[in-house]
Amino acid sequence: MLERNVLRLAAGSTVLGVVLAATAAGLAGPWDGGQRTAERDRAAARSATGGAHHGGSAAPGAAARPGPAPAPVPAPSAPAVLTPLTAPARVRAAPAPGLAGALDPLFRVPGLGAPRTAAVVDVATGRRLYEHGAAAPMPPASTIKIATTAAALSALGPDHRLTTTVVASRDARTVTLVGGGDPTLDGSRLKALAAATAKALRARRVTPAALTYDTSLYEGPVRHRIGANDNIAPVTPLMTDAARLDGSVSGPAPRAADPAGETARAFARLLAAQGVKVPPAPRPGRAPHEPLRLAATHSAPLSALVERTLTYSDNDLAEALARATARATRHPAGFDGAGRAVRAQLGRLGVPLDGAVLRDGSGLDRRNRVSARLLTALLARAADPARPELRPVLTGLPVGGFSGTLEDRYTDGSPAAGLIRAKTGTLTGVNALAGTAVTRDGRLLAFAFLASNTPSPYEAQPALDALATTLTTS
Repeated sequence: MLERNVLRLAAGSTVLGVVLAATAAGLAGPWDGGQRTAERDRAAARSATGGAHHGGSAAPGAAARPGPAPAPVPAPSAPAVLTPLTAPARVRAAPAPGLAGALDPLFRVPGLGAPRTAAVVDVATGRRLYEHGAAAPMPPASTIKIATTAAALSALGPDHRLTTTVVASRDARTVTLVGGGDPTLDGSRLKALAAATAKALRARRVTPAALTYDTSLYEGPVRHRIGANDNIAPVTPLMTDAARLDGSVSGPAPRAADPAGETARAFARLLAAQGVKVPPAPRPGRAPHEPLRLAATHSAPLSALVERTLTYSDNDLAEALARATARATRHPAGFDGAGRAVRAQLGRLGVPLDGAVLRDGSGLDRRNRVSARLLTALLARAADPARPELRPVLTGLPVGGFSGTLEDRYTDGSPAAGLIRAKTGTLTGVNALAGTAVTRDGRLLAFAFLASNTPSPYEAQPALDALATTLTTS
């Protein structure tokens, strides 16, 4: 007999579908791993088997003034679905033979390449319903963002904000723009920051003689291992609009080679417009040891940043969150330190880490390895009422047929539309899907399907979607 909380889940699922249908029109950005999944592109590229399918997107700007800022519009959330869940502390064994009979034929299709692994768990009971090599470490592509965001929420809490500040020397003659690791900083917020800085300087009746900018929050290489790439900006704690040069807010885009310098120069122009004359070419520098704080601007809460990261597979935000986790846990805020920090934080959540290798926060690094069992364990933790801080990991997942990187999948009358919430993963030869599915009788299942050496995303993605759809009709 279904438990009462699961029956409430079924009702909440119906409400979720209606709400998502009403709000989906305003959402965009069906990108992941650099791979456009729209139907209109599929026919033109059906024969494609090569190329770099690295992915990225950027967050829209948050509020335009210093101080706590209202959040950007987050991904569709589902409190009615998530509230009654009862997730166990540990997952139980005993796969369900019936589900294996339905999934096994779909799992053997050539489009999924080899090896391929899978795990399906009943979130309410913790029962393992289906497994195929579930403990084997696999390249996760962008599904690693589930791990990145869960670690950040666990270490920092959902209310944490990324803060960009302006400070000055004690005599206020040198002003320093200090990067706070916020890739969602936009032009309007930078303008408000300049206005607040000018006001503070006028109050002190000081005219600064120098403007510097501080990027010391991060350590190590600025470029991702994949090199200069439209799918990720140089990883620096100071940038505007994720260093995009074409005005886009999601998907691959040309990026500024020096995002911090460009932002500092824009800030100098904005100060000049406020009547504060500073040299037009700011230089790199470090904030003084005991600075005067002149102004600050804050990102949306971490909960909204996590939702944005997952819905639009935002590589820049993912790397920022990994480094924020590193700083919160006293690790070096570079690629290596962030990877160690995320792994350590996942260990505190009690999820299986055997064979896990975390080389970045975005999933663009092909050396990353996670298991299907790890991903489903994280999804179950995020549904646990005892861990409400992790809930944005679920509410940020793209919704099949409605939002983000799943907007153009589960369409054309698919029975899974609105019932699948999942993070996609796409690199050349790597395709993955991990998230949740609502079954016909209202149960919530967590699943992860990871495939390597796939011949083409146009073969692998439909195969993954068929597996997830089967869960909704089981």
